[in-house]
Amino acid sequence: MSVAETDTVNKLPDAPTLEYAITRVSEHFANVLYFDLGRYLIAAGVLTLFLLVFRSWADARRIQRKRKASRQDYIREVLSSFRTVLVFAFVTLVTLVGREVGLIELKLESAPLFTIAWQFALIVLVHDAYFYWIHRAMHTKTLFKIAHLHHHKSRTPTPWTAYSFATLEAVVEAAYMPLFLIITSLLGIQYAGFALLLFLWHMIMRNVMAHAGSELFPAGWVDSPWTRWISTTTHHDLHHSSGHNYGFYFTFWDKWMGTEHPRYAEEFRKNAKPLRLPQLARTQAERVSIMMAALLAATVTAHGWLVAIDSSFI
Repeated sequence: MSVAETDTVNKLPDAPTLEYAITRVSEHFANVLYFDLGRYLIAAGVLTLFLLVFRSWADARRIQRKRKASRQDYIREVLSSFRTVLVFAFVTLVTLVGREVGLIELKLESAPLFTIAWQFALIVLVHDAYFYWIHRAMHTKTLFKIAHLHHHKSRTPTPWTAYSFATLEAVVEAAYMPLFLIITSLLGIQYAGFALLLFLWHMIMRNVMAHAGSELFPAGWVDSPWTRWISTTTHHDLHHSSGHNYGFYFTFWDKWMGTEHPRYAEEFRKNAKPLRLPQLARTQAERVSIMMAALLAATVTAHGWLVAIDSSFI
């Protein structure tokens, strides 16, 4: 996953030159490295700090209570994540070339909030399907060792596991954005740059949350019809420790395909805790905590304070 699509658009010269091409590629690499490495370090770093500051809270919600990530695990994850960002920079050259030749179109001017909302929702839904099926493919005997084994060396995930990929897996992950933009452009859809930016931040935030090691979602999440279709930390942690659960943002692909861990809901209930408020019954506290978590997630996603990039960058 990358942000080549957020490169500053320069008008093509009448006669493209080698100097122009080198300049565009250099700008692309600088933007990818700045943005992708930056959001990885910010998202994983903030969550790690949160888990350390609220250690007693996090320990009470630990998913794998008998196993902890080692120092070597952290080193491997961070170093391989740097390699992943470099791979992203190369793979997303497809996006750069596609934009230069007119194959990929982005609606870079300001777009209505409704347009940003539906485009964001569409890219998340399509990415969830893409991730589910490539993830299942990488668990086949043919591909697992060369594509996905490296990621599963993190049997006990940490927030830094988010980008810990083998080279082939990094290529496949990065390919989603160019493919999506090429297909939507061929269908006549011009994407709003801000919708892409929101998606990229949403993706990395959900990624580090899935690898947190402690259940971040409140009790009752899997029992409410409003939230049980959204995957939790336990959902992906079970994938690392015992298989099943190939989905990313949502649980419905695993339910439809029969790949959800049979004890997922049971394990989640063991790990999750309600955000208790004074003088509230457990059921009331669970409902309030679900609403608070959903409101917080919506606010962070919509407000964009984590974007930290001027709109002219898109």
